Amino acid sequence: MKALTSQKNYGFLLGQLVARDFKTRYKRSVLGVLWSMLSPLLTMAVQYVVFVNLFRWDIENYAVYLLIGTVAFNFFSEATQSALTAITGSASLITKVYIPAYVFPISKVISALINLAFSTLALYVIIIIQGVPFNWYHLLIPVLYVMLVSFALGVGMILAALMVYFRDMQFLYGVLITLWMYLTPLFYPVSIIPENLFGIYKLNPMYQYVTFFRTLVLDAALPSLEQFLFCAGYAVGFLVLGTLVFRALKKKFILYV
Repeated sequence: MKALTSQKNYGFLLGQLVARDFKTRYKRSVLGVLWSMLSPLLTMAVQYVVFVNLFRWDIENYAVYLLIGTVAFNFFSEATQSALTAITGSASLITKVYIPAYVFPISKVISALINLAFSTLALYVIIIIQGVPFNWYHLLIPVLYVMLVSFALGVGMILAALMVYFRDMQFLYGVLITLWMYLTPLFYPVSIIPENLFGIYKLNPMYQYVTFFRTLVLDAALPSLEQFLFCAGYAVGFLVLGTLVFRALKKKFILYV
């Protein structure tokens, strides 16, 4: 409730922080915000050429399959890695004026959400080019995004709080997010996962979010109740956990930033 109140009372500041991040990202860039669309497309193009020719997986509409995973995971990676340094990177503000600490990780996730919107436009360009038929289940993509954003914010708040006390978190998380990427079926089919390990593999939150996304777009179907429960459970669970951890640790932020 305090975080929601802070967001309401400090809405202008939150907007300024998001605008600052956005301007900093594209400062002196010729293409500017177009990179938010071009980046996932270029990444997908490289991966498409490499994996289609190297592994020759028989996945229908592979370009869309690949880009869905890239868009979802890139958002999560950007949101959490930006939130990681949200407090330590704003030390000059935190030590001079009173600003609710929640505002900083929230602003980072919102900045990543803006890039997600542009990446989604790039995804739909590929969907049209590949001729993947549209369906009514696309209307559930905003629901998926709400759950994904909530999950990323929860993880981001945990990382931001821990980073204040343990500066090595930025290096450890860099390794973890790379490992996490390879453990998520972004560019390979789920069928290559050994059956005896699949139960554990399904516990990967990003597997659930990416699969949910592909079910809506590629399978033109409603995700199963299990998928809904996994995605909603991770979103609510980590948002609550992140809030509790952040609340417990923020009392001494000013002593360590």
